[in-house]
Amino acid sequence: MGGFTKLYLLSYNSLQAIGWAVSSFQIFYSLLSTASVSGAYSSAGKLISFLQCAAFLEVIHGAIGLVPSGTLLPLMQWGGRTHFLLAIVNKLDEVQHLPSVFITFFAWSISEVIRYSHYAFSCIGNCPYWITYLRYTAFIVLYPLGVGPGEIWIMYQALPIVKKKNLYSETFSALPFSYYDFLKVVLIVYPFLWLKLYLHLFKQRRSKLFKRHDKKRL
Repeated sequence: MGGFTKLYLLSYNSLQAIGWAVSSFQIFYSLLSTASVSGAYSSAGKLISFLQCAAFLEVIHGAIGLVPSGTLLPLMQWGGRTHFLLAIVNKLDEVQHLPSVFITFFAWSISEVIRYSHYAFSCIGNCPYWITYLRYTAFIVLYPLGVGPGEIWIMYQALPIVKKKNLYSETFSALPFSYYDFLKVVLIVYPFLWLKLYLHLFKQRRSKLFKRHDKKRL
């Protein structure tokens, strides 16, 4: 990895880690100050939307070989999250106050602070083991928490609102199905796509954590 590439990735991952840390603070401050989970979107929604959109750079990083992650899995995760956030939560005021948004934002923020911190430290070749351990362990709880009672539940709750408003009717007018139909299909396939990503993370966990222990034994 060249010096410029390393500096760029260090800067990108550091800024993302800081951004998600700020969003975590905003979410918890809202929770403590209002004693309610309904303010998660109003307190951190804009920042999280920006950070999530900026994460498309990671798809490009994999596509051009800056990182070894490849393109498909980063694109799947980015596409799923971005659709959920921009097409549904940002668009529908009726769902923005729901507890599922708090659950999603909480799980995303904590996991991303850990993930980007790990990437940033790895760029300088000095990542503390406890951060690596958190990176490949915390997802076991945070990932299903953000997807199940978070993303999937919000999309399910949004269905009748989407149907009532005939959301994106102009965009889908030339297609033989509506956005409501599309969202129902998304809800069906979402758990299977999520499971593929989840199992991939377990493979990474075995590779990153257990190999390290094997080397120590040797």
